[in-house]
Amino acid sequence: MPTNLYGPGDNYHPTNSHVLPALIRRFHEAAERGDASLTCWGTGTSLREFLHVDDLGEACVFALENWQPGPEEQQFLNVGTGVDLTIRELAEAVAAATGFQGEILWDASKPDGTPKKQLDVSRLAALGWRARISLDVGLASTVKEFCLRLSQQKVRL
Repeated sequence: MPTNLYGPGDNYHPTNSHVLPALIRRFHEAAERGDASLTCWGTGTSLREFLHVDDLGEACVFALENWQPGPEEQQFLNVGTGVDLTIRELAEAVAAATGFQGEILWDASKPDGTPKKQLDVSRLAALGWRARISLDVGLASTVKEFCLRLSQQKVRL
């Protein structure tokens, strides 16, 4: 069971994408326009965990090669980083990755969603696997890929 995923080929649609690609698109567009501010929903205090898709791929191969659950063991593994951050911290990281220089505002009249979503990845970690792509590195490469797809008109407007 993977946590929230992001990376190349994500869905950046303005109304039906997940939080990270939605933020990438919104912050990129605001940076391109030179907006003085950008408003995000909620208070920014909800906690989320994010995993780069390449780490998920490596975890799947690792599990296939190294995991043989016994009959009494649960038949699933959580795949994630085991580290969460606030949506506020995520928005700040996306702003930095996209070059957005404006102020980030928060609309507390909008929902925050579930207060915390973080996986227990201890079973996979006990086998010897850990995510290797940091959020900063993964964001930088994902934003670069988004900009490339946008320039090639492969992102729906």
